[in-house]
Amino acid sequence: MQCRFSFYIYFSNLCKIISRTIKHQYSKMKKPLFPLLFIFSIWLTAYSQDIEYARFIVSKLASPDFKGRGYVGKGDKISSHFIKNEFIRLGLQPLNNSYFQDFNISVNTFPGSTFLEINNKVLEPGVQFIVEACSPSVKGTFNTVPISRYEISDKVILLKKLREAAGAFLLIDNRQKTGENTDNTKGIDKTAESLKYDPEIRIKGVIVLTKERLVWEASTTVNCRPVIILNADFDSSEVKYVKIDIKNKLIKDYATRNVTAIIRGSVIPDSFIVVTAHYDHLGMFGKDVYFPGANDNASGIAMLLNLAKYYSLNKPRYSMVFIAFSAEELGLIGANEFVNHPLIKLDRIKFLINFDLAGTGEEGIRVVNGSVYKDKFNLLAKINEENMLLPKIDLRGEACISDHCPFFLHGVPCFYIYTQGGISAYHDIYDKSETLPFTEFNDYFILIVKFFNLIL
Repeated sequence: MQCRFSFYIYFSNLCKIISRTIKHQYSKMKKPLFPLLFIFSIWLTAYSQDIEYARFIVSKLASPDFKGRGYVGKGDKISSHFIKNEFIRLGLQPLNNSYFQDFNISVNTFPGSTFLEINNKVLEPGVQFIVEACSPSVKGTFNTVPISRYEISDKVILLKKLREAAGAFLLIDNRQKTGENTDNTKGIDKTAESLKYDPEIRIKGVIVLTKERLVWEASTTVNCRPVIILNADFDSSEVKYVKIDIKNKLIKDYATRNVTAIIRGSVIPDSFIVVTAHYDHLGMFGKDVYFPGANDNASGIAMLLNLAKYYSLNKPRYSMVFIAFSAEELGLIGANEFVNHPLIKLDRIKFLINFDLAGTGEEGIRVVNGSVYKDKFNLLAKINEENMLLPKIDLRGEACISDHCPFFLHGVPCFYIYTQGGISAYHDIYDKSETLPFTEFNDYFILIVKFFNLIL
């Protein structure tokens, strides 16, 4: 296995040199070097299997049929069945007599109407507006009271505006921040947040005008009032009323599940290398708008399944465990469920790598916990340098921002790795499979396999 993979690395590097030569010749000649192009095309055909499988996985998981892999229309169930079937097709075994680890969550969803009209103009959900994920239902026509950031910073003006907004929507214009210093910006932002969530404030709801991208989150709770984020060309002083019909549904005991599988080690089957990634995303906003989540995190699942495919054909010495988590977007709930009810002994995990945002790489990768497990980070960096794989590998310390964290807090040695550069789509409707570049996916995959093979 090692020799075969080493030959692949050698041939891959050779073809990188050929590729650079071809580009150089193109700059000097009208006609390309056909023999070199022929060799390069053979290499692409012979070694494109992993990237094509990755593209297939992402295109499926990020398609409308999977409903944004959330909890409207059972998007999570559709996704978990797909991943389970891939595990079965690749010949992996379940961890505990089942590929599923079931658990319950509370989640706020928006399966119904998402209608917003301002000054007789109907706005497009997901494109021109979004509601914060913790918002309750709201329906009716309401007056609006505009307030600028400067007015938020003035307590007298703010109290006056709040009295005017009783039973109405407060319209916060968050677009102009000129003249603010660090201190008053923080203070204004803090006050603006309290206007959204303080139950003592007697306003119907909040609309925030912004120039920023419309990004969404997920929530396990419902706020006291609706909050609408609006990115549209309106003069806040000219907005007189809003007509709204937004329906939420809080599901307090929703059943979801992690998807788990194992490849038994040939020499030390009771010790584990663990590969994780979350498959859930933000789901649906109404009946028509969904959040594809191609990079976040269909790409991580694509890396996980590619590694499962590789090790199903190249049996490892240690057992390889693969876990696709649900409910990461709700606060790492799936990972915490596994750690609190482990299907393997956590102290038998030799190393764990969690993949999230694996679909770019123009600027290399960043390794969370790299400074904690410096020997493993140095090994990863050495492999990368010797094989001319990724542009760079950045070191990062502890950060409890993804599914590795519950394992790390229980003493499991682990990395969380994500790619850098490329597309900026994230938690929005534009994170699509067709625009995900997979720039460094093959080299990223090679790096991880060589790393695992050395620590196996």
